[in-house]
Amino acid sequence: MSESARDIARQLPENPGCYLMKNSEGTVIYVGKAKNLKRRVNSYFLPNRNAKTAALVEKIAGIDYVITGNEYEALILENNLIKKYNPHYNILLKDGRSYPVIRITKEPFPRIFKTRRVIKDGSRYYGPYPDGLRLDEYLKMVEDNYPLRHCSGPLKPRKTPCLYYHIHKCAGPCIGAIDEKEYGRYVKQVEDFLDGDDSSMIKQVEKEMNKAARDLDFETAARKRDQLKALTVMQKNQMVQDFSGDSRDYAAIEMRSYLCTVSIMQFRGGRLIGKALYRAECLGDETETLFSFLVQYYSDGDTLPQELFVSCDIDAELLSRYFNDELKAPIYISIPKDGKHYRILRMAAENASRDVEKRLRDVDNTPALEALQKELGLLSLPRHIEGFDIAQLSGKYTVASLIVFRDGNPSNKEYRHFSMKSLEGRIDDFQSMREAVGRRYQRLINEGSELPDLLMVDGGKGQVSAALDSLSALGVDFPVVGLAKEREEIVFPGERESLLLDHSDPGLRVLIAIRDECHRFATSFNQRMRSREASFSLLESIDGIGPERSKRIMQKYGSIEAMLSLSPEELAKGASIPLAVAERLLHKLNF
Repeated sequence: MSESARDIARQLPENPGCYLMKNSEGTVIYVGKAKNLKRRVNSYFLPNRNAKTAALVEKIAGIDYVITGNEYEALILENNLIKKYNPHYNILLKDGRSYPVIRITKEPFPRIFKTRRVIKDGSRYYGPYPDGLRLDEYLKMVEDNYPLRHCSGPLKPRKTPCLYYHIHKCAGPCIGAIDEKEYGRYVKQVEDFLDGDDSSMIKQVEKEMNKAARDLDFETAARKRDQLKALTVMQKNQMVQDFSGDSRDYAAIEMRSYLCTVSIMQFRGGRLIGKALYRAECLGDETETLFSFLVQYYSDGDTLPQELFVSCDIDAELLSRYFNDELKAPIYISIPKDGKHYRILRMAAENASRDVEKRLRDVDNTPALEALQKELGLLSLPRHIEGFDIAQLSGKYTVASLIVFRDGNPSNKEYRHFSMKSLEGRIDDFQSMREAVGRRYQRLINEGSELPDLLMVDGGKGQVSAALDSLSALGVDFPVVGLAKEREEIVFPGERESLLLDHSDPGLRVLIAIRDECHRFATSFNQRMRSREASFSLLESIDGIGPERSKRIMQKYGSIEAMLSLSPEELAKGASIPLAVAERLLHKLNF
């Protein structure tokens, strides 16, 4: 970090506006907005900043700024500057993966094709279809059985038809070989099937499959069988999307180190119709990153929801104004704390979390481990590191999380939780640490399993001493350090002085990643324990569900979220409960 950057920050005006942070080469690396430029930019240089902010600050060589009339103007300018400069440390919207839909265009001679983009031009949309292979199989059947046009864009008159006409795959509307009324009958048959009003196509394919089997034409029978599966899936999953009525989006963000994933789930007409994951590498905090993402994501005005539920405490008033003024779309924005919307949002957050975990596993951290070995003075490379954290809520649901990193990446299958047995309702983080560490390594000793190269606990001298107490009682000895969050200070046992490393140090970043993962894992388990208790209470509040049925339902589905996309018939069959009880349960979940 250049000292001039800190000096510039001190001299900034106390006006709303945008700031542009530049590296030593003069490249814009981060763009932000602020109600008060001086206060916001100076906050980056405070001593208790988090690791991501510190890593950004160390790359800042200069700061430019633009004053605006108010914060709303700053928001508009920020969005334009991000598009202009593509700053490395801002979140930049990249294509996520959502489920495809079938589009039937609104034209005199409509086209029918697969797409992931919805354009509000009067076209009809069916889907989405999670099974892409079945969708392709169905569209191939449409192509084989209905002579609809394949050319893209508006229909242009031609003197001579294309190849599709000559092989009887197109009726030739471009040369006037078919009129709109007759062509429309073909389109209507496809629409009737997708609307669920016509099963003649299924019956015809089933008849052809049985005939081929009787004739011992097994190749044709197998092909017809696959077509039948495709048709069945299509009819089961069909849903016309006019994108009116009940429309809700859920947006959750997960950030680990510099990796970020945003999960979007879309509900239309009360049903989940699509989900997508958007990945980025950025160093902003979760709140400003999600806010910036949402501005970019909805800026084209396509498929805007009536309601938007988000996982961070963003400035909902400012974002609502942007939607109203720029997109002419009044959208209700909320951060649910409980109920149906909270449960769905938590499901979106779990999708984002799993994606970030997968990305973390793909990172090569060998250089960082070598740096960590050198800084800590370890005798061997710490390829196997274990970390502990304690989480509790007013002395209730106290749990310890154990996470395992191998070669600098999370090994999720080895994660463990420990519900405390020795506290009897007391709040005692040190005793919790002693119990969790003792139980973990007593088991490894009993099993003859390998011990870690390094143990890291979330906390300072007290937590380190508590961990050492348990290790000493077990007669084992391997390196132990703590990481104190306020200054990211590495704490050692005994009289050795604590170590403060540069926040960009790769070894320190490994420890920070472990600590953050410990905290996330402990907190998520704590929340699941409370959620599970709440789930049983919710189930048992419904007429017809007692302790035995609630237990059976939770054993079958594991969570309330898993039941949200089920039909009453599916829930009744899967949980072995009467249909009327299943209907009452789903009604309760959806209100």
